[in-house]
Amino acid sequence: MMKKTSLIKYCLPLLVCIFMSQAAGAQAIYPGKSWNRVAPEKYGYDSQKLKEAHQYIIDSMNTTGLVVVVGGEVIFSFGSTDRISYLASCRKSLLAMLYGKYVENGTINLDMTVGDLGFDDVGGLLPIEKTARVYDLITARSGVYHLGSNDGDDRASAPPRGSTIPGKFYLYNNWDFNMAGAVFEKLTGKSIYEDFEKQVAIPVGMQDFNLEMQRKGYDSDTSISRYPSYHFYLTTRDMARVGYLMLRNGRWNDRQVISSEWIKKITGVVTPLYEMNPPTRRSGEFGYGIMWWIFQGAANSGPFEGGYMARGAYGQYITVLPAADMVVAHKTDAVYERRSTWTTYYKLLQMICDAKTGN
Repeated sequence: MMKKTSLIKYCLPLLVCIFMSQAAGAQAIYPGKSWNRVAPEKYGYDSQKLKEAHQYIIDSMNTTGLVVVVGGEVIFSFGSTDRISYLASCRKSLLAMLYGKYVENGTINLDMTVGDLGFDDVGGLLPIEKTARVYDLITARSGVYHLGSNDGDDRASAPPRGSTIPGKFYLYNNWDFNMAGAVFEKLTGKSIYEDFEKQVAIPVGMQDFNLEMQRKGYDSDTSISRYPSYHFYLTTRDMARVGYLMLRNGRWNDRQVISSEWIKKITGVVTPLYEMNPPTRRSGEFGYGIMWWIFQGAANSGPFEGGYMARGAYGQYITVLPAADMVVAHKTDAVYERRSTWTTYYKLLQMICDAKTGN
């Protein structure tokens, strides 16, 4: 039998960790009906350096909305943060959040296959493609290279159909994500948008969410594939609430909106940087989790360590940086003449983080 002193020595560090975790949760600041705006200096950021970031946005980017949250309060913003517009591929990260409840209660079995669920597509799926699991779809490793109903992916780099075993090869292909949306709706019997409103928008008090504005098929061609895209339309300040829910491990005030275990799962690395495809992605900043992009390699350091983000075309980003207790929501309204590139956005992130006094 373990001696009393040994038991105390063994358990004390664990108890301290639990206490600190609970204390941190109790001290967390959450927005009410609106975000609270504070001077950057409250959290150790230099206002003058953030003014330089402001000028950089004007000179080098096409930003239409930006919100920077530290400690649950806004320290920096730019543009129209209350305008609802198209969110592009950030939709995939939002769907990943919704999956958790249903995976955990058994409604969605991630090991079920496309064939098990009775799905097919225009021109037919190959037998090997029908063995792709739901888990393979949500991690972009299905091995199904059927054309998706919308572009904006890496399908131009796809291997020949039927050449890859499902689960073995990462490729960012919209067919996977659109099918993941179809699987969600079939197994839950719920609309993605209505479930998002119930699971996320209402609990976190989104200021601008409008169910009637959400619609599928913004850029879908269902003559190519039966499964349309499921784009979202949000404001930048509501994107920041999504990011803050993630930063707080699925908790909002005294409610666990999404389980912390599921948040950890979807933001954990499934495809490390060195397995990314096409190979040009391996010199970038990201690996891939479950529909979230995860900072990897040299980028996974300092304030970016443990960070992750939702990414969408034109310049839509929800960036979560736990090491800095920071969320950055960024938008460029989705028109081809106006884009904010990843390169310029990444530089902006670095400027914001470098505004921390002492950096």
